Amino acid sequence: MSRIGNKVVVLPAGVEVTQSGNDVTVKGPKGELTRTFSSDIAMNIEGNEVTFTRPNDSKEMKTIHGTTRANFNNMVVGVSEGFQKALELIGVGYRAQLQGSKLVLNVGYSHPVEIVAPEGVTIEVPANTQVVVKGSNKEVVGELAAKIRGTRPPEPYKGKGIRYVGEYVRRKEGKTGK
Repeated sequence: MSRIGNKVVVLPAGVEVTQSGNDVTVKGPKGELTRTFSSDIAMNIEGNEVTFTRPNDSKEMKTIHGTTRANFNNMVVGVSEGFQKALELIGVGYRAQLQGSKLVLNVGYSHPVEIVAPEGVTIEVPANTQVVVKGSNKEVVGELAAKIRGTRPPEPYKGKGIRYVGEYVRRKEGKTGK
């Protein structure tokens, strides 16, 4: 029994769902998202509640059932509230600045690293050592945040690098540690 797949998705006020075949479009105050779901999972829209049902209890159907419901719920949350990931730069001379829609990172390389935000995603720099990625699509926001973090991941000896806010970095002792 899929626990996630059987949960009901409640649509908040201002969110509209339209379905044409396997394509589902969700519109809300923060934008519009479209996704193609599996034809095996049936989607039932009743008022402001959406449920998903599967045809049988095979292992594949159970996995698709829960994944479909979770992806749809992420679409609803994205167009109503939005998603954000916050990163912090730790290291001497590490800083970030915004030039238009382009993020410029100085993180210890001989050249600045430039990252362009994809459509539908905004990058904010509240301080020169903080970066906030915001958008309505959870996958794109997470992917861009991971790309920014991947330019200089935190290292375990001094803790320098780019990390998510609240991320724990396991520290190691150096050569002199016993």
